[in-house]
Amino acid sequence: MTKIGNRRDHLVRRLVQLYVGLALYGFSMALMIEATLGLDPWDVFHQGLTRLTGLSMGTVTIVVGALVLLLWIPLRQRPGLGTVSNVVVIGLVVDAALALLPTPQPLPVRVGFLAAGIVLNGMATGLYLGARLGPGPRDGLMTGFVARRPGRSIRLTRTVIEVTVLAVGWLLGGTVGVGTVAYALLIGPLAHVFIPLFRVPPPAALPPAATPDAHPA
Repeated sequence: MTKIGNRRDHLVRRLVQLYVGLALYGFSMALMIEATLGLDPWDVFHQGLTRLTGLSMGTVTIVVGALVLLLWIPLRQRPGLGTVSNVVVIGLVVDAALALLPTPQPLPVRVGFLAAGIVLNGMATGLYLGARLGPGPRDGLMTGFVARRPGRSIRLTRTVIEVTVLAVGWLLGGTVGVGTVAYALLIGPLAHVFIPLFRVPPPAALPPAATPDAHPA
């Protein structure tokens, strides 16, 4: 296969991985919402706004993502295709998944929904970040604040942002519970596993395609 063909396949892989990851992220959100055992900080905020405005969860997710993206301008952050796609795709998928998924009543089923949602969320994060087509607007907000003040702790910045949106979301009626704590404890280790696992190497790191079997899967 030619070098151009190799690069085309590489881009196709990244695009497919990006959109699979974003769709899976929206689906994982819907699982955690239906579990009604607590959401991650940003989704507590989204759900609080949903209850305040009467808009769907997906619509609020899109609107908040777009507003957060506007904050990138003073921070001099540059969005990628993945950033813009993140704003739209996740919101559309979460609404579609909520329309299709049942709302379980037995506690074991709700726990299963929550556990699956957290694991799939970690996997989805690895997929869309590993595609290297741009971070989500909320991730970029965090890195933008850190970049503006070198030496500022990424962990501290993220904690401040997420505690703030969690508190506001809770005051607006978003669901805080054991799922919120479980997500906070597990998403870091899950991302640590899945981001390197799904990271697509840059084209320069690809092996030469001497035979059809040589190009990357």
